[in-house]
Amino acid sequence: MAPMSLQIAPSHLSSAEEEALAALYRRGTPENTLRAWERDLAYITAWKDAAYGAALDWPEQETVALRFVLDHAADLTDGAGPARDAAEALIAAGLRRSLACPAPSTLDRRIASWRAFHRMKNIASPFDAPLLRQARGRARRAAARPRARKSENPITREVLEAMLATCDHSNRGLRDGAALMLGWASGGRRRSEIVALNRDDIDDGDFSETGLLRIRLLQTKTTGPEAAPRLPLKGRAARAVMAWIAAAKIGKGPLFRPVSQADRPLPRRLSPDGLAILLRHRLELAGYPPGFASAHGLRAGFLTQAAFDGAPLQAAMQLSLHRSLNETTPLSSTNSSLQPECPRSRFDAYRGCLSMRCAFVASASCC
Repeated sequence: MAPMSLQIAPSHLSSAEEEALAALYRRGTPENTLRAWERDLAYITAWKDAAYGAALDWPEQETVALRFVLDHAADLTDGAGPARDAAEALIAAGLRRSLACPAPSTLDRRIASWRAFHRMKNIASPFDAPLLRQARGRARRAAARPRARKSENPITREVLEAMLATCDHSNRGLRDGAALMLGWASGGRRRSEIVALNRDDIDDGDFSETGLLRIRLLQTKTTGPEAAPRLPLKGRAARAVMAWIAAAKIGKGPLFRPVSQADRPLPRRLSPDGLAILLRHRLELAGYPPGFASAHGLRAGFLTQAAFDGAPLQAAMQLSLHRSLNETTPLSSTNSSLQPECPRSRFDAYRGCLSMRCAFVASASCC
């Protein structure tokens, strides 16, 4: 949390105690959450300055919190007044995209961050007041909209196979194939999870005998290092990962790395944006139109394929690490015209792996 200009400790602590507490937050909070907090703090601070010409107060006043909700619960395109003036200032600062009503999820996230900042300072949040809770609920319903898909289409097995067919035996081809297969067959990993993997997160102790790898995810959106899941990977996906490790001579450090124009693996870590570019390139080579799918299509495609194959959704969730069925519904719901004909043996393959805590891995290794 060093980049944030927020004193996160209660005022009665000493400087040394404040620094120790800040360091504890940095170590114990996922990087994605820290980045979201940083963005939200910048937005909230700029909004308060634009709306009131003042800095944030701790605790913040309920009237200020209520205006924040009201300012973000309406479409300001055709409006006028203080709310629009503040929104235009945020747009000019590059912190807001348009005068349209923000998505309810965006408002909820910013309020959640604001509440978290109050907790860090050990003070009550104005958003816990009954009036604010009621206003938030009404704002959420008033601005309700269909949940936007993070990927236009899921990357199902058919799409993945077409992408893999474009991967040759060069270092770039080996890396791309390994990243795509690992990301898909290990449960539909987020791009941040794929690029965060290190060599020592790949347990290949049983690979020579069983062809099985175990992938340790030290940091996910829903788990931390203290509860790092170990996910199975076998078949073509496991062999692809080991082939990339051998070709790139990776003994330690980042698992997935940039590859130079001379086809030489570089020592630094592949970025999440780099993985997105990789995926778009392979989709293009496979003949799919621009914008067909994003990196999140790997995650959506895993669960969509599970649904197509008749696999128990709860079993697939053991690999995807979704916590609730509600989270998976938008991912596994797609155009039925995309559904392939799948033999009954696929379903049996899923069930046969339940004893390994990976009902999907046999078929996922499709791979």
